[in-house]
Amino acid sequence: MIFVHDKGRMCNNILQYAHLYAWGREHHRTTMSMRFAYKYQYFHICHTPYHRFLNYAFAKYAAKLKLIPTVTFNEEGAPTDQQEQVMLHRPLVMAEGWYVCYFDLFLKYKPEILQLFDFLPEVKTSVAERFAKSERENEGDGVAVLSPSERRDMVLRVGVHIRRGDYKTFNGGKFFYTDEQYVKVIKNFLNLIQTNLNKEGRGDSSVAIYICGNDPTLDKDYYRQQLSTLNGPLSIETPSLSFPDGNPGEDLCLLSQCDYLIGPPSTFTLVASMYHDTPLCWLIDINEPITFDSFNHFDYLFRHII
Repeated sequence: MIFVHDKGRMCNNILQYAHLYAWGREHHRTTMSMRFAYKYQYFHICHTPYHRFLNYAFAKYAAKLKLIPTVTFNEEGAPTDQQEQVMLHRPLVMAEGWYVCYFDLFLKYKPEILQLFDFLPEVKTSVAERFAKSERENEGDGVAVLSPSERRDMVLRVGVHIRRGDYKTFNGGKFFYTDEQYVKVIKNFLNLIQTNLNKEGRGDSSVAIYICGNDPTLDKDYYRQQLSTLNGPLSIETPSLSFPDGNPGEDLCLLSQCDYLIGPPSTFTLVASMYHDTPLCWLIDINEPITFDSFNHFDYLFRHII
């Protein structure tokens, strides 16, 4: 058994565990995520064998007392032969570190990883209700989360992730953007969308914007005011604008159901893009106009995390 001691926040934990899960599958070793044994109870993995608090407690204290060995992936790009030998030959081992990366194996076992991190029914239902309330879909017929391909002709969804909090100091505050900058980006992208929809003969399509983030003091009225005056050069119908304010699992599930994702470099939007291969634009240079070439997909971006 490999106990994966995840670091960071929820989506860091998903990616760290998934890399080691894929390595374990390839080498017939069972893995358990320490974090998803007791925290972030939004996913199928939390109800799979071994993901129990007692197993978490056992592994934590067994490693602390050095009853089981710990292997650490703490250097980017460093050889991992030594760690792998321990994981192959010791019956119980703790594995940890930011730099555990098995990209090709991750992609090989990606369908299984997506099943493990499928959202629980109550999360999906909550998100479907939020979509229905915002877009007035499925009235009288219950609610269901539709994949982007199933729903794209009805309404085009744009998910925007506003990251504040720790981003004030992360990377020297490089990706800590103002409301004015985010609004400019959204308007830029809406113009791009409208041009494309007109070319496709879908100029009357509905657009819904969903803004999620970790700033409890976000000036929502500013966004409502700025994004309600898009009649001018835009022939697009005024887009619906929503602030879902869900828990982390609900926000992740909601973003995963969007057609496009925009936000500063973050594993949160990266993991959201993983579920349906959603095009994702990381705002590395906030002043650079967005084009469709600004978007990439998970299979590329997860190799280039900033």
